[in-house]
Amino acid sequence: MTRRHFLFLQGPATPFFPRLAERIETLGHRISKVNFNGGDMAYWRRGGARRFQGKLEELPAWSEKLLEDTAVTDIILFGDRRPVHRPFIEAAAQREIRVHVFEEGYFRPHWITLERGGVNGHTQLPADPQWYLGAVKHVSVIPARLPFRVPFSQRALHDVLYHLAGLLNPFVFPNYRTHALYTAPVEYIGYGWRMMRLRRRQAQDLKRLSRMLQTGQPFFFLPLQLDGDAQIRDHSSFDGVGGVMRAVMTSFAEHAPADTLLVIKNHPLDPGLVSHERVCSDLARELGIAHRVWFFEGGDLETMVRCAQGVVVANSTVGTLALERGTPVAALAPSIYAMKGLTTDCPLDRFWHEPCPPDKRLFMAFRSVALATTQINGGFYCPTGMKMAIDGALPRLLADQSPLEVMLNEPS
Repeated sequence: MTRRHFLFLQGPATPFFPRLAERIETLGHRISKVNFNGGDMAYWRRGGARRFQGKLEELPAWSEKLLEDTAVTDIILFGDRRPVHRPFIEAAAQREIRVHVFEEGYFRPHWITLERGGVNGHTQLPADPQWYLGAVKHVSVIPARLPFRVPFSQRALHDVLYHLAGLLNPFVFPNYRTHALYTAPVEYIGYGWRMMRLRRRQAQDLKRLSRMLQTGQPFFFLPLQLDGDAQIRDHSSFDGVGGVMRAVMTSFAEHAPADTLLVIKNHPLDPGLVSHERVCSDLARELGIAHRVWFFEGGDLETMVRCAQGVVVANSTVGTLALERGTPVAALAPSIYAMKGLTTDCPLDRFWHEPCPPDKRLFMAFRSVALATTQINGGFYCPTGMKMAIDGALPRLLADQSPLEVMLNEPS
């Protein structure tokens, strides 16, 4: 067995990376780590770690020297668009070092993503429908989804502990700046306030949704993403969720049939620091469609997707849920599923009148290939999910080629 050197960068705010590193080390491989802030340092709790304490503009040269001096063969990270990760990814490409990128699952819940080189807008998954129809023949086993419970309190506790350790940053990592849109204390205040309001709104929104469905009036559905989501910030032309709402609502006001409604639902993890409901209400009044737009903080996502005439997304994973249910989808930004035969290939202005359902055969081929090559049944936030994820990830991390790379090299 060739001994490899795995360099870990930032991971999720849980013990997932340390536990994965321990398993890799027991197989005889070398492990090292770069810590960028107090949370990284607190969660690692093992040897082989270096601190990057410089300014971000110093990181490219620092990362190149580290890779050159330590003979790294593999880099493991979570999220390929974090500013502290980009220099390593670029330096690794010049040295043919494998980069393993973890991310939240393309299919949720109970799945995580593991790809080489990049995820989402940097995925190696082709945007060619014919490729999937041919590639699915090489899928011998479609991974099964084994569900597990992830208590929100457990996820929240890890997040709080990680950011509490960040109190050390001014002393140990004075130049560190978070990739997130807001600092943790600001987000926590927003979450707390929003959670209190959601307790009152959830029952109310379920009743409103039930009343709306009983009228039988057709509606289109827009699920909101997070302003800080890399999918919006790095893989779309929108300036945030407000920009998405303005584009969709303007098209709806000017082109949608007069008897249709537009249902907009906030993201469940939105910190509530911007009132998207107020933005939506102001836009609806400005466009003269206040009576045709329904905004929900809560409500049943599954029901909204299943009953809608069509779903409009930027590049949300709700798109895959809608395709799975056979609901027409308009994707306004690049995504792994935005291709002819799955999402509409006509402009949004026409989608309101011509919402074509996805090709079921193509979707099943796409789903089977994506699950088999990029998804792992597991999670980052509870012991059961972490163990499942590590068991599924190890063979892929240690292989010379990823499952997707193997399939891309298969003869058609």
